[in-house]
Amino acid sequence: MFGNAPKALWERWTSADHRNRIDLACRCLLIEEPGRRVLLETGIGAFFEPKLADRYGVQESEHVLLQSLAALGLTHQDIDIVVLSHLHFDHAGGLLTAYREGLEPELLFPNARFVVGEQAWQRAIAPHQRDRASFIPNIQALLQASGRLERVEGERSEVLGNDYRLHRSDGHTPGLVLTELATSEGPLLFAADLIPGTPWVHTAITMGYDRFPERLIEEKESLLTDLHARQGRLFFTHDPKVALARIAKDSRGRFVPSDTLSSLERLPG
Repeated sequence: MFGNAPKALWERWTSADHRNRIDLACRCLLIEEPGRRVLLETGIGAFFEPKLADRYGVQESEHVLLQSLAALGLTHQDIDIVVLSHLHFDHAGGLLTAYREGLEPELLFPNARFVVGEQAWQRAIAPHQRDRASFIPNIQALLQASGRLERVEGERSEVLGNDYRLHRSDGHTPGLVLTELATSEGPLLFAADLIPGTPWVHTAITMGYDRFPERLIEEKESLLTDLHARQGRLFFTHDPKVALARIAKDSRGRFVPSDTLSSLERLPG
């Protein structure tokens, strides 16, 4: 998760277990608007067979996203739009029903339109051997067969409308989509795997999963410069301790997270 950064550096931010695994979240963002509900990503879900769940250290056997929706009095059937930054299993696995031995997973969210970047889609249907294991077999066929898939190439989505701006990044995986929405306290960016948590706000820190680390650093520098100028905030998918942070600079001019929130139950405007 920290690429070529030495453990002496990254263990300041987290610690590993006896199998060298660290705690990570798979956090989604629900946006409720008049007349519709938009869900940014679906997390890892519970589609993994037990062997793979153990390999990746998935702690929950239940579909946590569905439980979280239920706590709000909702089901997956109440979601109108699902935006996927990309189709790696820890971001799109929640689209599927939980693992059942001998049965193929089925697609949830029967009333939702699905939004994904065109390049991310092309990567998922023809992955490189280096990242093939990051994609879920057959999920592309399920999405295509739904007849509710929008593949976006520019900054705007026809399904989402002009209130949402889509940033594109290629460093982690080609065509990664970062969704920006306006709030009463400035822009909020769903940072996905460009900046998965507070340690990765440090521009030089990248992941071993990133396909093009040098490009990612440049993309991150540009995006953080823009967001800092507009007093924006980042929403983190994988940080187990921080859900939201504003972008600031320290005394040396380096980007750092500030005004952090450990959880986000409701964000006005």
